[in-house]
Amino acid sequence: MKAVVIGAGLGGLLSAARLAKAGYEVKVFERLPITGGRFTNLEYEGFQLSSGAFHMLPHGPGGPLAQLLSELGAEVKIVRSEPQTMVRVPLEKGDRDYTKGFRDLPFNDFPSRLSRKDRMKIAYLLVSTRKNKPTESSLRDWIKAQLKDEDDWLVKLADSFCGWSLSLRSEETSVEETFEIIENLYRYGGPGIPVGGCKGVTEALETVIAAKGGKIRTKSEVSEILVENGKAVGVLVDGCKEKADLVISDLGHLATAGLCGGGTEDPEMEGWEAYLEQARAQEPSAGIKICLAAEEPLVGHSGVLLTPYAKRINGINEVTHVDPTLAPAGKHLTMSHQHVSPERVKFLEEEIELGLADLKDIFPGKKYGVLFIQSYHDDWPVNRAASGTDVGNETPVSGLYVVGDGAKGKGGIEVEGIALGVAGTMKKILG
Repeated sequence: MKAVVIGAGLGGLLSAARLAKAGYEVKVFERLPITGGRFTNLEYEGFQLSSGAFHMLPHGPGGPLAQLLSELGAEVKIVRSEPQTMVRVPLEKGDRDYTKGFRDLPFNDFPSRLSRKDRMKIAYLLVSTRKNKPTESSLRDWIKAQLKDEDDWLVKLADSFCGWSLSLRSEETSVEETFEIIENLYRYGGPGIPVGGCKGVTEALETVIAAKGGKIRTKSEVSEILVENGKAVGVLVDGCKEKADLVISDLGHLATAGLCGGGTEDPEMEGWEAYLEQARAQEPSAGIKICLAAEEPLVGHSGVLLTPYAKRINGINEVTHVDPTLAPAGKHLTMSHQHVSPERVKFLEEEIELGLADLKDIFPGKKYGVLFIQSYHDDWPVNRAASGTDVGNETPVSGLYVVGDGAKGKGGIEVEGIALGVAGTMKKILG
């Protein structure tokens, strides 16, 4: 059996490794000169910057991605962050920013800033979410309806968490998806850092693919998915036909649909128009990453620092506490992320300036340099489909599946969702 994988991002490489291990003859075609997509390293001034992700796995060594890597025999050391997540809050409860001082609160202690009545209620709600998952409304509206939360503490925290982990606001995140995420946090635990950063993961997958006889071709662009009688039968790449029994796309649903040939117009292609409508309705999520260099630690630990009282920055991590090779000797790599709402994408320079101003308030008196600023939007987004809104991994075309950040599993934060989507797809294909 022959399989073609379009795109050598994380989803494509995971799929190729799994199919190669199952005995498929696998070929991966990537239009860029590098593999990994938004999950690899970019060397800059001695630092190993990431092309997208934050050199961090949301569920660390116990999560879906770590489990799939282990099943594939991909050798990656993943170190659990310690502490896992801290929240930077103003010293006084009534303060609205960090300018009068702050302290870092363990994430699990977030109810301490609520009234006694709300603390009791949130404890009950957190337990009950494991059995009762409401599907209506956004996370923000649900919080507002359930709790008094006089100074919007939980809304701020929700915005910070959703902004960091999903690149969305709480009002853009469904309660259903949030509860799936909470369930996965109970199940898998908090974040961890892969040694070698993102590239440590993708290189390990490439090793598995090569060991099983798979081929990866960069600078090779697929211009068409060949469809006959409603079935994917191969691709057209660099002007040549490459026949296959199975096609996996790491491009997202809309881009994948755009590559499908005339076979999709066959009368037997039931559901194609509805599928296209769903694909067009997907909204990508946008964000900005600011990479900092410092000789002394800024965050001071290997976990996530959420910043709910910042104007733009949602969260920050400092991976060099686990893997110092991601920076030159004696230096630290610190990365911040901020969600950019759809209406603000056209004002990226202003958003960047607001993020830089936030960092001055978050790290007062600290010495650091801005290494690199990266923005993710439009055709190079944080996610091709906002979490909880994608249409799954299957398509109306037989033998054609979609993986990656446009087709994640439920409750899967970023790369964990990609792994869940790939695992589910492989189960459908391989049984």
